Amino acid sequence: MNRSLLCLALLLTAAGAFSQSSVPAKDAAKHTGEKITVCDKVFGARYFENGKDQPTLVNMGDAYPNNPFTFVIYGDDRKKFPWKPEEFLINKEVCVTGEVKDYRGKPQIVVTDSTQLVIKK
Repeated sequence: MNRSLLCLALLLTAAGAFSQSSVPAKDAAKHTGEKITVCDKVFGARYFENGKDQPTLVNMGDAYPNNPFTFVIYGDDRKKFPWKPEEFLINKEVCVTGEVKDYRGKPQIVVTDSTQLVIKK
């Protein structure tokens, strides 16, 4: 009996860890420090080819500078995508999963692998 309860408790804990709801870009800042999924429309993106670490900044929820959330793909990780994020993702509904961090007062997620993105439409 005790063993069955322990197994049930472990299964429920694991299920809770893997079940994750998404939040819109405007609510991402409320989850700084948490691993979440942010789903919203991509309004714009820019690849800084000559910048330090060659970041691609992808703006969700509104156009820059009014975007409430950004995700970043650094140059070394761009090769993990079969398309150019700054072109392909525009006007698409995208979900991005990762730890939300504050960067200069705005929430962002650093994307290091294509498995962190789901393109809804």
